[in-house]
Amino acid sequence: MKNLKFTGTLILVAVATAGIVSCSKKGSAADSVAAADSTNLAKVTVLKAEIRDVEQRADFTTTVLPDAKNSIAPQSPTRIRKIFVEVGDRVVKGQKLVQLDATSQAALKTQVDNLTTSYKRMSELFAVGGASQQDLDNVKVQLDVAETQLHNANENTYLTSPLNGIVTARNYDDGDLFNGQLAVLTVMQINPLKLKINISESYYAKIKKGMGVNVAFDALAGELFTGNINLIYPVIDEMTRTFTAEVVLPNANGKIRPGMYGRVTLNLGKEKSVVISDKSVVKQQGTDSRYVYVLNADNTVSYKKVELGTRIGNEYAVLSGVEEGEQVVVDGLAGLVDGKKVLPIHN
Repeated sequence: MKNLKFTGTLILVAVATAGIVSCSKKGSAADSVAAADSTNLAKVTVLKAEIRDVEQRADFTTTVLPDAKNSIAPQSPTRIRKIFVEVGDRVVKGQKLVQLDATSQAALKTQVDNLTTSYKRMSELFAVGGASQQDLDNVKVQLDVAETQLHNANENTYLTSPLNGIVTARNYDDGDLFNGQLAVLTVMQINPLKLKINISESYYAKIKKGMGVNVAFDALAGELFTGNINLIYPVIDEMTRTFTAEVVLPNANGKIRPGMYGRVTLNLGKEKSVVISDKSVVKQQGTDSRYVYVLNADNTVSYKKVELGTRIGNEYAVLSGVEEGEQVVVDGLAGLVDGKKVLPIHN
């Protein structure tokens, strides 16, 4: 009986030991799987989005426009006798630019002189009862018509500049017949100049008439010019969600020319904004949309569209899409998709 008891004890010990060994093996396997899963997760660096006082600036691209543009041409087809200016010449208001054929002018001048004489004679006859009121009125009407035609002919014998500006196009030579298809000359006023910028509707309440702007031009590297907003269009484009503002830009030295490519910067003051790293921003191919990946509580990431504001060094102020305190992925973006589980490294 003692041997049997001893044997039974050994059996119990062996079973217990086997159970402990079995549990130990199971625990090790689970730990290995967990470690393997952790190793397979994409490692990403995340940075908390924070609110700071940010100088609000908005940048836009634009093309320089003349303040005014005039096409110089006669009212009807005629012979061009002389063009007094060339492309690039500066002109002043009232300056004679083109001389046209004066044949019709001479004929009209003779007609006006004859009708003036006839009207004087008819007036004398009317005064002594030798002509009726109707006869006098008929001659007066003919004289008025002829004088109007002569005035128009005088205006079209010499074409003058309606503004101070610069000649930007010449489409005929001396002796050519003006055919009405192209203007003889084009004159532009280049001081001041105009710039039109399309601004996001989110800025509409911040843009005011008279607000100052800074302008830089690729063709004038290193130089900065200042202007003012002088017109704000009252409607929002429903397709682009932008509105147009017009900037007036002084150009006394004539360095800036119509057609130049410019970059306009608006300073909108300081405002508290959520700030994120520029490394976190992903541009969606084929669009102008920008996105970021935000870490969720379960260590998955969400793909969120953002609207960016001012750039501050290597950071962006965010107008919408990211809230204060959210963890934004700044490194390890390659291969991420919406809902993917990651191994975050907090920076």
